[in-house]
Amino acid sequence: MVNEQNNNTSQKELDTKKENQQKKTDDKVKDKKEQEEELSEEDQQLKNELEMLVERLKEDDRQLHRPALEQLRTLIRTSTSSMTSVPKPLKFLSPHYSTLKELHASWPESADKQLFADILSVLSMTYAEEGQRESLRYRFIGSTEEDIGSWGHEYVRHLSGEIMQEYEARAEKEEMTDDLLKLALEVVPFLLKHNAEADAVDLLLELESIEELPQFVDKDTYERVCLYMVGCVNLLVPPDDIRFMKTARIIYQQQEKYTQALNLSIRMRDMDLIREDFESANDPLLKKQMAFQLARQQIQLETEDSELNDCLNNLNLSKYFIALATELDVLEPKTPEDIYKTHLENHRMTFSANVDSARNNLSASFVNGFVNAGFGKDKLVVPDAESTNNWIYKTKDHGMISATASIGMILLWNLEQGLTVIDKYMYSDDDNIKAGALLAIGILNSGVREETDPAMALLTESIESGSVTIKQSAIFGLGLAYAGSAREEISELLLPIVSDTALSMELSSLAALALGMVFVGTCDGDITSTILQTMMEREDSYLKDTWSRFMALGLGLLYLGRQDASDATIETLKAIEHPLGKQAEVLVEVLSYAGTGNVLKVQKMLHICNDHIDKEKEDDQHQAFATIGIALIAMGEDIGSEMSLRTFNHLMHYGEPVIRKTVPLALGLLCASNPLVNVLDTLSKYSHDNDNDVAVSAIFAMGLVGAGTNNARLAQMLRQLASFYHKDASSLFMVRIAQGLLHMAKGTMTLNPFHTDRQIMSPVAIAGLLCSIITMTDYKYFIFGRFHYMLYSLVTAMYPRFLITFDENLESLPVTVRVGQAVDVVGQAGRPKTITGFQTHSTPVLLAHSERAELATDEYISMSTILEGIVLLKKNPLAMMEE
Repeated sequence: MVNEQNNNTSQKELDTKKENQQKKTDDKVKDKKEQEEELSEEDQQLKNELEMLVERLKEDDRQLHRPALEQLRTLIRTSTSSMTSVPKPLKFLSPHYSTLKELHASWPESADKQLFADILSVLSMTYAEEGQRESLRYRFIGSTEEDIGSWGHEYVRHLSGEIMQEYEARAEKEEMTDDLLKLALEVVPFLLKHNAEADAVDLLLELESIEELPQFVDKDTYERVCLYMVGCVNLLVPPDDIRFMKTARIIYQQQEKYTQALNLSIRMRDMDLIREDFESANDPLLKKQMAFQLARQQIQLETEDSELNDCLNNLNLSKYFIALATELDVLEPKTPEDIYKTHLENHRMTFSANVDSARNNLSASFVNGFVNAGFGKDKLVVPDAESTNNWIYKTKDHGMISATASIGMILLWNLEQGLTVIDKYMYSDDDNIKAGALLAIGILNSGVREETDPAMALLTESIESGSVTIKQSAIFGLGLAYAGSAREEISELLLPIVSDTALSMELSSLAALALGMVFVGTCDGDITSTILQTMMEREDSYLKDTWSRFMALGLGLLYLGRQDASDATIETLKAIEHPLGKQAEVLVEVLSYAGTGNVLKVQKMLHICNDHIDKEKEDDQHQAFATIGIALIAMGEDIGSEMSLRTFNHLMHYGEPVIRKTVPLALGLLCASNPLVNVLDTLSKYSHDNDNDVAVSAIFAMGLVGAGTNNARLAQMLRQLASFYHKDASSLFMVRIAQGLLHMAKGTMTLNPFHTDRQIMSPVAIAGLLCSIITMTDYKYFIFGRFHYMLYSLVTAMYPRFLITFDENLESLPVTVRVGQAVDVVGQAGRPKTITGFQTHSTPVLLAHSERAELATDEYISMSTILEGIVLLKKNPLAMMEE
């Protein structure tokens, strides 16, 4: 009973509370209404005036309509309001919107009715229902001679949004869209004039008419428009990406910015456009600058001018590199011990490091080659070429190949001196030394073209005669020397080796690989069909050979970056029942989409990695290639790269052993010469993994990630690893190689395949990097076995990471530049700074992976907009006038 009473009282209390709250809210609403009614005098006057105008429009007297409409138009146009609230006239007309719509419908056709429609179009911006596209409808009925912009920016933006929606709706029903395009082309100039370049580009993208853009762009807007368009390329689906690049290129051409136009033509890899850009430039200095751009990408053009030919063929690269070294004071050769710093390794077994074992000497040969690459002198191999107690004889058998080949590395790009030094070894009786000398010639010529073609002459004769070892080196040497040149003579020479089923798989696969490197990204039909034919004809016992992966890689390289051009080849590969077919299929597909960031292909590769395969029953090698493929596809753009880092983390936790041992290699590819702290930490963790395969891959990846950066933190990690693995000769060998890579060319070169502000991907560099990474997927057979010289494939990716400035006569011209972290300024308002945290240096300077440089003086004008590599300067006429 008592309980019930308590309940009742509490119920009553609740009811009274609710009533009080209700009263309060009612009072608030009343107050609000009263406030609204108590408008300021001028607002009240405006409201009355607008209501009077609406009444006038309702009357039958036609004479009153025109002045009333004009008055309305003036009031709407002149009303300025804060950005957050609706303009007053539009606010006060809200109750009359539906009345006005009905009125408009009842009027007969006349000029007044069109003006009325214009006004309604503006009102619809605020009061029409979502998705009705009323603004657009009234705009079409309205008077067309009215300038769209006169109604203000917000109206134009609203209208362009409705145009996009309407276009989409019509495109689905396959209706006419000409009137929409015509209206859009009126909107675009307004947007461009009012700093809304991104909106203008988006509007034309949605209407699939981006080709209309160049006619509206002028010298004031082209920079921002093109910057935005090029920024969009990575995020668009084909074929829109190519259309964007073509349009941006046309705009650059119109503005006579030929170096930028050329960069886009190089990205599209369209030789006709490249030739057109190159020939459009009339200024000889500009032509030289463009020749250097083409040389960086190793694109060959024929010209009559011998000076231009020298630029195009990279002939003086060695000279420029030595000049950089002199400037930075790093000419003094280094010994492997200077790199290892064994006295800092904290283990007691110091005596083991000094033991003169063939294995240690072999790793020292690599380190010595990488560290002194391009400097032309070292303390081990080149100086005592005459003496019999030469360093080369301190390595055994197949070790001599790599030791001799390191001469090519040390004399990199320096043809005259290099050929003289190597010549002595060409006549050796020992096949291994001769093979090494042939490989050295290939390495020496990598990326440099000489009219007399010394590599072709010297290597061709060895392919026709000589032992297997010599043939292998000669074939591989040809691949390195002519990577990316697509020389017909090489395909005539090597195709018979690929198709001859009597030869060992090693030779056929190496020939296929060399062809892949030489014809990288050309989609060459003859080579494709020959490799496919060989895969089908060879017996399974041959296809099982671990070398066969290079046949697949050679096939894939032909389609590098060509996207769907490889579809037919992939279909053909499905017919091959042997596991090699599957491996080749994955490789061809990932290489076709390399650097595109194509999300669907990344997902496809993840699906392949998802299968748990029983190793005894079927081959799981293709999963390793799919893992590398994820990095290869994602490496083109930053967001994709970041996402793939997380993906690799998952694969490492849940993947099969074959995937786990490949993840570090994929990380190495993704961040080549870009030592991100988080990636270094991850790899450092993997380098102590229980699974030795993972550890060795991680150590090599650490070398790739730090290649040519001298990163102190990484050097410390590798020294710790050297003492951790001091009893395990194989792992220690890998640590040494990683140390050599880290200090590559004493920290002046990079392996990263992206250059020119990380926009252009070098196919040749990708070919070299991938070749070394695919070699590492079976490192026990290749690197710890007889074929460690496959590591030299990295030479095609090596390039000085310098910025070096020249005057008109290609003489060095030191200027001050600011070097800092690059900042993405696409679509930002005003003139934002493109670099942050800069330091001022005098050229030549070294640039790290994510750095950018800009001139710090007005005295000179740079011929190239992107300061990287070799840049030509001319005096600034304005600065001269001021003086």
